[in-house]
Amino acid sequence: MEVKKLGISWQFLIVLVLILQILSALDFDPYRVLGVSRTASQADIKKAYKKLAREWHPDKNKDPGAEDKFIQISKAYEILSNEEKRSHYDHYGDAGESQGYQKQQQQREYRFRHFHDNFYFDESFFHFPFNSERRDSIDEKYLLHFSHYVNEVVPDSFKKPYLIKITSDWCFSCIHIEPVWKEAVQELEGLGVGIGVVHAGYERRLAHHLGAHSTPSILGIINGKVSFFHNAVVSENLWQFVESLLPGNLVEKVTNKNYVRFLSGWQQENKPRVLLFDQMPTVPLLYKLTAFAYKDYLSFGYVYVGLRGAEEMTRQYDVNVYTPTILIFKEHIHKPADVIQARGMKRQVIDDFITQNKYLLAARLTSQKLFHELCPVKRSHRQRKYCVVLLTAEATKLSKPFEAFLSFALANTQDTVRFVHVYSNRQQEFASTLLPDSDTFQGKSAVSILERRNTAGRVVYKTLEDPWTGSESDKFILLGYLDQLRKDPALLSSEAVLPDLTDELAPIFLLRWLYSASDYISDCWDSIFHNNWREMMPLLSLVFSALFILFGTVIVQAFSDSNEERESSPPDKEEAREKTGKTEPSFTKEPSSKIPKKGFVEVTELTDITYTSNLVRLRPGHMNVVLILSNSTKTSLLQKFALEVYSFTASSCLHFSFLSLDKHREWLEYLLEFAQDAAPIPNQYDKHFMERDYTGYVLALNGHKKYFCLFKPQKAVEEEEAMGPCSDFDSSLHLGECRGKSSSGLGPRPIKGKLSKLSLWMERLLEGSLQRFYIPSWPDLD
Repeated sequence: MEVKKLGISWQFLIVLVLILQILSALDFDPYRVLGVSRTASQADIKKAYKKLAREWHPDKNKDPGAEDKFIQISKAYEILSNEEKRSHYDHYGDAGESQGYQKQQQQREYRFRHFHDNFYFDESFFHFPFNSERRDSIDEKYLLHFSHYVNEVVPDSFKKPYLIKITSDWCFSCIHIEPVWKEAVQELEGLGVGIGVVHAGYERRLAHHLGAHSTPSILGIINGKVSFFHNAVVSENLWQFVESLLPGNLVEKVTNKNYVRFLSGWQQENKPRVLLFDQMPTVPLLYKLTAFAYKDYLSFGYVYVGLRGAEEMTRQYDVNVYTPTILIFKEHIHKPADVIQARGMKRQVIDDFITQNKYLLAARLTSQKLFHELCPVKRSHRQRKYCVVLLTAEATKLSKPFEAFLSFALANTQDTVRFVHVYSNRQQEFASTLLPDSDTFQGKSAVSILERRNTAGRVVYKTLEDPWTGSESDKFILLGYLDQLRKDPALLSSEAVLPDLTDELAPIFLLRWLYSASDYISDCWDSIFHNNWREMMPLLSLVFSALFILFGTVIVQAFSDSNEERESSPPDKEEAREKTGKTEPSFTKEPSSKIPKKGFVEVTELTDITYTSNLVRLRPGHMNVVLILSNSTKTSLLQKFALEVYSFTASSCLHFSFLSLDKHREWLEYLLEFAQDAAPIPNQYDKHFMERDYTGYVLALNGHKKYFCLFKPQKAVEEEEAMGPCSDFDSSLHLGECRGKSSSGLGPRPIKGKLSKLSLWMERLLEGSLQRFYIPSWPDLD
C-alpha cells in the first residue's frame, strides 16, 4: 500500500508540474507583452521594445513589479527578434527552448503507455491519432469559418493565393498527408501564401460552397476563384500547384536587348520598375508571389545573370552576381532609386523594401483611387498631408518644366509633402478647377499646393501666380511657399470641390465587356461541371440516356432498312445477265493484314510548352534523345532517325524528340560550349558562324543529373549513290524529268547518311560508355 501511495503521489507531482508549466506558457504571449500585432515588422517590434524597456527598467521605475515586467519584455523581444524563434512560437506556441524537457516528458509518456499497452489497445497500434486535440492543434491556427472566408479570404485572394485543406474526423488519408501538409505550410506561408483549413464536419456549408465533397481535399483560391489539386500530395507538387495558380505574365524576363524598353515603360504605365538579379534560370516563387501582391503598383522584371549578355546590365548597375539583388527604378532609368542585396531574402524584408518605394517620385494622377492614396484626407493637425500638383500638357518626351519639377521633388522629399502631376488635357475639369480664369496659363504649366479636407472632394489650395517654367526663380518661390506652409497652414486660402478623376488606364468598354463575359462563362462552367457536379448527375444521366436511346434507334432503323432492300431486290437480275452473256467486272477485296511499320517511333517536338516536362523535370533515370534538324531536312531526317532508334523503343526510360535549328540555334550553341572537345565551337568573329550546319546532331539529355551525350553526324554519301534512282526510271521519261528527279534526290540520301551509325551510338549510350558533358543548369529554350 505504501508503494502504491508513493507511486500515486509521484505521478500527481509530475502532472502538477506539467499543468503549472502549461499555464505559465499560455499566460505568456510575447505579442501581448510588447503590444504589437502578429504581422508587425522587425522595425515595429524594436520600436515597441525600446519604449517599454525605458519605461519599465528597474533603475528608473521603482514599481515592485517593474523587475518582473522588464524580464518579460526582454524575453518577448528575444523571441520576436529572432525569426526562427518567432516562427516556432507562431506554429507551436513556444520558442523551442524547452525541447530538452519535452524529450524527457516524451520518454516518461512512452514508459507509461508501454505499461498501458499490456492491457488496452492504444491508438498508436493503428498509427491513428484518435485524440482530436493533438491532431487539431496543428490546424487550429488556420481553421476557417464561412463568414471569415467570405469577408477576409476571398478579398485577400486578390493579393495572395490561398492553399486550403478540407479535413474531417476519422479520416485515415488526412492523417497520412499531415506530415507533408505541415512541411509545405511552413515553407509556403513564409513566402506569402495564405493557408486555411476547413473541417467538413463542422463547416459543411463552407465545404459545400467550395465544392469539396470528399476528404481530404486540397484546393487553391486566387482572385476569388477555386482550383482543385489533383496530384500526389508531396511537397514539390504543392509548390508547383501554387505556382500554377499565379498568372503567367507577372514577371517579365529582362535581357540586355529589352531592359531599356522595360525601364522606360514607367511613363506609360505610371509605375516604378523592379528588377531582380539572381543565378536561377527560372523566376523564384517568392518573387512571383511578391509581384502578384504589388501588381497594381509596380512592374516586375527578372534578370538571369547566367545568361549571355547580362554582364552589360550587371556592370552598368554595379550588381554582385553572386548575391540576389533587387533594384527599383523610378523616373531615372540609368540609376536605381533604391537597392537591396542579401542572401536568403525573407518576404517581410522584401515587403518593407517595396512599400517604401511603392510610387514614383512625381506620380501621375490617373484615377481617383490613386489620388486618395497619394493625397489622403487630413485626419488631425499633426497629420497634415500636402500635395504639390504640376498641371502640364501631355508629351511623348519629358518636357523641361516636368524635368525641373522632378529634380525639385527629388531634392525636397518630405513625409508631409507629396509631388504629383496631372495631364491637363486628360483631366480638364480637375485642371480648370485649380487654375484661375485668366489667360495667363493658357497652354502652359502651372503648380498648385493643395490639402484635402474630406472624401467628397473639398480641398484648400494655392496656385502659383506665374506659370511654371522650371527656372531657378520658380523653384525658389515654390520652396518659399513650402517653408511658409509649415509655420502657417492658412497660406492655402482658396477653397474648391474637385471633381473625380477619370480612370486613364482603364480598358475600353468593349474589352471590359469581353473580360466580364469570359469570367462569367468560366464561373458558370466551374459551378455546373466542377463545384456542383453531384447535383448535375441526374440531369447529365438523363441527357446521356436520351442520346443513347436516339442513337440506338437510328442504328436499328438503318439495319432494318438495308435488310428490307436486300429482300425486295428482283430475283431475275442474274438470269438476265446470263441471257445477255455479259458479265460485269467484280472487284473482290481480300482481307489484308496491316503490317506495322518498322520504323514507327513517337517523336515529339521540343518547344517552350514541352521543354519543362520533357527535360527540366524529367524523372530520374530517364533520358531524352533529341534530333537536331531544320525545316528543309525535317522529313528525311525524321524517317532515318525512326529507323535507327526503333529497336531501342522498348526501353521505357528513353524518350525521343526533335529540335528545330531555325528556332533554337542559340540554345544548341550554348550547350555545345560545354562539349568543346567533341563539337565545333562557334566563333562570333567568323563571317560564316551563323551558317554552321548542325543538322543531324543528336543529343542524349539527362534532365535530372544535368548532363548530355553528343552524336556527331557522319559525312554525306557520294553523289553517285544519289544519282542512282534516275537509272531505274522508265525510258519514256524525258531527259528534263530525269534530271529534275535526280537533282531532287540529291538531298535526302546524303542527309540520311548523317545518321548511318546512330544505332551503334545508341548501344554505347545504353552501356554507359559515352562521354558525358555536364552543365550547371538547363537554360531557357527561348
